[in-house]
Amino acid sequence: MKKIVIQIIAAIMIFNLVSIFKESSLLDSSGELAAPYFYLPLLNKVDEKVSLAEFKDQKTVIYFFAPWCSICRVSMPNLQNKVTDGSLNAIAIALDFDSQEQVTEFTKDLGISFPVLLGNHQVRQNYQIKAYPTYYVIDENLKISGRSMAYSTELGLAIRGS
Repeated sequence: MKKIVIQIIAAIMIFNLVSIFKESSLLDSSGELAAPYFYLPLLNKVDEKVSLAEFKDQKTVIYFFAPWCSICRVSMPNLQNKVTDGSLNAIAIALDFDSQEQVTEFTKDLGISFPVLLGNHQVRQNYQIKAYPTYYVIDENLKISGRSMAYSTELGLAIRGS
């Protein structure tokens, strides 16, 4: 039994170290760096665009995903639940997709009700997105106050987004 506990602790430590290493490539989240500006088309209303400025005065999670990402498929419902219960404000930005229809099908399958934008290479580069899902928390002044990469539980989202 003692051997199993040691193995579990070692696995958790390795996972956390890998996560810290991966997240070190993301933008600074000390609350001093302004989130990179974007002005992107809204999914299903591509003639309507949304800018970062629209989130001033509200803490918001910016969630980057790809429709082929299996971790995104199991993680986004956690974000949807926090948005539905009113504890988080969120926007998703799709990247690395083949077509608008692919993104529409993905978000429809998951019942996503918060805004989804169609991202581009410039946004991916500006936010230093190298894996999915990746998300940033921006504060009321549009400064980055949190960040994470990979799966997150509802509790993890609530803690980072509060």
